[in-house]
Amino acid sequence: MPATAKPPEKMMFQLSLRRRGISDQAVLRAMEEIPRDIFVEPADRADAYRDSALGIACGQTISQPFVVAYMTEQLQLQKHHRVLEIGTGSGYQAAILSRLCSHLLTIERFRTLADSARARLKKLGCDNVEVMLGDGFDIPASAGNFDRIIVTAAMEKIPDALTQRLEPGGILIAPVGPHQSVQTLIRVIRTDAGLDRKGLVDVRFVPALPGIAREL
Repeated sequence: MPATAKPPEKMMFQLSLRRRGISDQAVLRAMEEIPRDIFVEPADRADAYRDSALGIACGQTISQPFVVAYMTEQLQLQKHHRVLEIGTGSGYQAAILSRLCSHLLTIERFRTLADSARARLKKLGCDNVEVMLGDGFDIPASAGNFDRIIVTAAMEKIPDALTQRLEPGGILIAPVGPHQSVQTLIRVIRTDAGLDRKGLVDVRFVPALPGIAREL
């Protein structure tokens, strides 16, 4: 195989995203550029490019690639956007977003995950990402407002305090529903008339919990 050829699993990875309807070329390019295998556990690296969620530390998961790509596409990101992510996890979604926006603040309640994600993102040169150990339900006032907000853990409802952080015309994407069941991915757009809310697809995410984790 020539040195420039893509491994078969990465070719299938891209093909699967396209077949499932991902068409934004910038999103597809970011998914191609970011190596998913460095964000999964060492024992799972052989499965890094399968379209499935995988377990990571602290009882959390790295979302399946299609869900990452779909949520990213629904954000309709532009290069000047300032983005908030709640639930850093492995840092994979943050790495994808970093290629498509101006600045990303990503908040994680587990110190172990925040530290390891920060190291991975630094290694990849994602210099426009700030990883914060914190409570996704209590964003510091000093963080300001955002053009886009993405929540990567299940909320039983979207707090008003979160939608109030959206700039005019801003978009928020979050999985909403019962913690131990199927959730619906909800897209909220702040318009002049108020909040335009739309259900997209059914998903399954780990719960979004308040506070900073006491352990791990």
